[in-house]
Amino acid sequence: MGHAKSLDTLMERAASWPEEAQAELVRFMIDTEAKHFGVYRLSDEDRSRIEQSLAAADRGEFASDEEVAALFRRYRK
Repeated sequence: MGHAKSLDTLMERAASWPEEAQAELVRFMIDTEAKHFGVYRLSDEDRSRIEQSLAAADRGEFASDEEVAALFRRYRK
């Protein structure tokens, strides 16, 4: 199995992980990308969306499994 196929399989499985585990995976991916490709600079829009997401998480509002799976599909293209 090639790396791309392994990544696809992992992303599909990660869609069903608990929110905390998904957040950890995202942080790891951002750190890995920065290590290999430089530091990603957040735009004002990115920062605003992150702040909104953190506030929603603090209120206990989380994406459904279907919404998370759709997000992973969108970024796997």
